[in-house]
Amino acid sequence: MGKSKVLVVGGTGYMGRRIVKASLAQGHPTYVLQRPEIGLDIDKLQMLLAFKKQGAHLVEGSFSDFQSLVDAVKLVDVVICTMSGVHFRSHNILLQLKLVKAIKEAGNIKRFFPSEFGLDPARMGHALEPGRVTFDEKMVVRKAIQDAKIPFTYVCGAGFAGYFAGNLSQMGTLIPPREKVLIYGDGNSKVTIVDEDDLAAYTIKTIDDPRTLNKTLYFRPPENVLTQKQLVDMWENLIGKKLEHITISQQDFLASMKGMDYAGQVGVGHFYHIFYEGALTNFEIGKEGEEASKLYPEVKYTRMNEYLKIYA
Repeated sequence: MGKSKVLVVGGTGYMGRRIVKASLAQGHPTYVLQRPEIGLDIDKLQMLLAFKKQGAHLVEGSFSDFQSLVDAVKLVDVVICTMSGVHFRSHNILLQLKLVKAIKEAGNIKRFFPSEFGLDPARMGHALEPGRVTFDEKMVVRKAIQDAKIPFTYVCGAGFAGYFAGNLSQMGTLIPPREKVLIYGDGNSKVTIVDEDDLAAYTIKTIDDPRTLNKTLYFRPPENVLTQKQLVDMWENLIGKKLEHITISQQDFLASMKGMDYAGQVGVGHFYHIFYEGALTNFEIGKEGEEASKLYPEVKYTRMNEYLKIYA
C-alpha cells in the first residue's frame, strides 16, 4: 500500500506549516486547504504557493461552504487540523465541528487529528478560569469525533520550544533573559519541551501506524523532560554567566492575573498548570496512549541545550 494522502487544515499556521513540511518530507501526498478568507494576506498566499512548489496540492475550501469541505476531505485518507487555539493569536477550536461534520459526511477518512498539541484536555477538568475554555472546547470536539465514530489520533503533551525554551519559560517575551529570570515555585516541576519541527515529524509518523489508532500520542523524549531550573542552567552555561533568580510563589503568580487582559489571564492559567502542577508529566501514560520517542526512536529529536545555542 502507498502512503496515505493527507489534508492539512490550517496549513499556514504556526504548527500547520511544520506539519505540511513533515508530511512532504516523509513522502505523503499532501493537500493543503486554501481558504478564501485569507483575503489580502500575501504572506499566507506566498506560503501556500511555496508548498505547491514543494509538491503539495492546494485545495480550495471554506468553513462557510460545507460542500467545499466535504469535497476536500474526499480527496484524502487523513485529515490533520492545526487551527489556532491560543488567545493571543486566534482561537478557532470550535470551528472544527464543521470539519467533523464534513468528515462524517464524506465517510472515507481513516484517521482525523484535531487541533491539540498541548496539555491533554481529558486531564484538565480542574483547569482554572478563564484558561479552561481551551480544554473544554477541545473536549467538545473530541466528543463530536467519537459520536460520529471517526477514527482519530489525539496529539498532545508537550510545551512548544519556541514558547517555553527560547525564553526560559518567561511570560511576555520570546527571548532569554540575560540578567534576571523568574523561577516558578521551586523550579523543579518536570516539563516536556519539544522542538516544533520534531512534534510535526512524530505526528506524521503516526498516520499509517495502527499502534496509534484511536489513541493519544504524548511526547516525553527522555532528554527533553526537564525542570525550569535545568533549562536555566543550560542557558547560564551557554553564556558563561549566572542570572539573578527571582522566585515567585504559587499565590503571587495567580495574583498576577489581576489587571491582565483576557489572553494574559488564559496564559497565566496554563503556565500555572504546567509549572506548578507539572501537568505535562504528572501522570503515567496508560493503555489509552503511546509515547512518541519510544514508538519512533529513529526521529533524532533536538535537545534543548542545542536548541538554546541559536539564542546565545
